[in-house]
Amino acid sequence: MTPAPAIYDAQVRHARHRDLRTAFAHPTQLWLVDLDALPELPFWLRPFARFRAEDHLGDPARSIRENVDELLAGHGVDLAGGRVLMLAHARELGHVFNPISVFWCHRADGSLACVVAEVHNTYGGRHCYLLRPDERGRAGADKDFYVSPFLEVRGHYTMSLPPPGERLAVAVTLHQDGRPALAATLTGTRRPATTREIVRSVLRRPLVTRRTSLLIRLHGIALWLRRLPIVPRPTGPPQNRPAPPAEHPPHQIVDEEGITR
Repeated sequence: MTPAPAIYDAQVRHARHRDLRTAFAHPTQLWLVDLDALPELPFWLRPFARFRAEDHLGDPARSIRENVDELLAGHGVDLAGGRVLMLAHARELGHVFNPISVFWCHRADGSLACVVAEVHNTYGGRHCYLLRPDERGRAGADKDFYVSPFLEVRGHYTMSLPPPGERLAVAVTLHQDGRPALAATLTGTRRPATTREIVRSVLRRPLVTRRTSLLIRLHGIALWLRRLPIVPRPTGPPQNRPAPPAEHPPHQIVDEEGITR
């Protein structure tokens, strides 16, 4: 079984292939945690790594695990107490932002039942895609959520979401009009979440989630200055409902080097 908790020293890469070809990359750090055994840190470290239900799907009065189980039950999935691993940023000094959180949901026998990809935008919205990956960790879903002000809410995602081990390799490609519009990869290496390694992480990359939020906004400003058209946000109720399971076969997947194949 995948050891958890763990910290991944990771690299985020984004490449835009439509209208205006741009790319950027930046380092980050993420946690992999077991929702039934969240990390218990020394009191002096807790402000630097908290995991709260309000930062993720469902009812903030319940635990993250309870909210995942409720989401899955709505799709007829019962893990029967099986393990759920979450890859996400931790709340640090009162702030957290997760462009994407990934939940690997296992049955009681250890087999993978499904994956939940929870997407957040910078406007406070969130949306869950319930995915059923193939044996290589590949899955697909129609785009149902407004994320970037420079991309319409249409098209199809292909994703590569193999359970992380010593290496992390998550990839998402948005296809519009029969070709890739945006590709994102998240790759990294695992470290055990010992007190020493957590302190090292805090000192090496302080305020990592604030930095992530800032970089996203700076990249958006750069695209706006280059006169890329802005897509208005859809009107209506908040987009925080879970997406139905997607049965689309994957098409193009982005590998660890950001190459579409």
